[in-house]
Amino acid sequence: MRSRPSFVTDAAITEALAEHWRPVTEIAYLPWGFGAHHWRAETLFVTLDQLEPRHTAASLESTYASAAELAASGLEFVCAPLPTRSGRFTAGIGASALSVTPMLNGRSPAEDEVDKPAILAALDALHHAPPPAGLRHWSPQVGPEFAAELRSRTAAPWTSGPLAEEARAALAARSDEITRWTARYRELSALAASRRDTWVPTHGEPHNDNQVTTPDGLRLVDWETLAVAPRERDYADLPDAAGLDPEMMELFALDWRLSELREYSDWFAAPHTGTEDDRIALEGLFEELAA
Repeated sequence: MRSRPSFVTDAAITEALAEHWRPVTEIAYLPWGFGAHHWRAETLFVTLDQLEPRHTAASLESTYASAAELAASGLEFVCAPLPTRSGRFTAGIGASALSVTPMLNGRSPAEDEVDKPAILAALDALHHAPPPAGLRHWSPQVGPEFAAELRSRTAAPWTSGPLAEEARAALAARSDEITRWTARYRELSALAASRRDTWVPTHGEPHNDNQVTTPDGLRLVDWETLAVAPRERDYADLPDAAGLDPEMMELFALDWRLSELREYSDWFAAPHTGTEDDRIALEGLFEELAA
């Protein structure tokens, strides 16, 4: 996130690191990414994940533990969280969870700089790895009632902030499309569920921003979305990879779009002030509605 979290200070993050991982003397907020908050703390990359709606504290802990298990099994491209002194991989801070990984020596490639053979090889290795016992299975991100609830929710003006009404009007204008998308999504979700015996470990968002090119090769970061699922979940940015099922590709395009619409509708129906993050979110909402 570009803006610092309003509910926690750098001092509180420093105290949590000292309690659960190790003491640090230098910490700096990093206005990177979108969705989680990040800090550099000497050689540690610190992430504060908000749990809802994707996770509970227990599911995020098991997800990060599963990522560490995959790394320990020999998947060197997995940049997994480091354990706390107690052996856990997260520490609670209010309604959020703190985790740390090593600060990598490298950079994320631009979209046109992605090393396609390297990422395809990494995904193939991940998809052939035995799923860790505690790893969650993917499930639909929105329910069958999503479109109807959103139609009702956007029927009256929103007064929650400077961008609220613009967001509400955009959602209301695409209500019929959202209804069709939701129906097709539920149909494809049922098809995927009928093939659960073919599901594999998937990263969930292995796009260029979650790839880091290092002197030791490719590393994949941000394992918060790790789940057992159809392999097509990982190929949104690699649609020409061999052997992909078109219906499963459609499923995960809708999975992304509808989950984003749910999060953006929650965002703008809630109080906001028009920050840089708010404006980035509004652009994201328009992008998904234009799909």
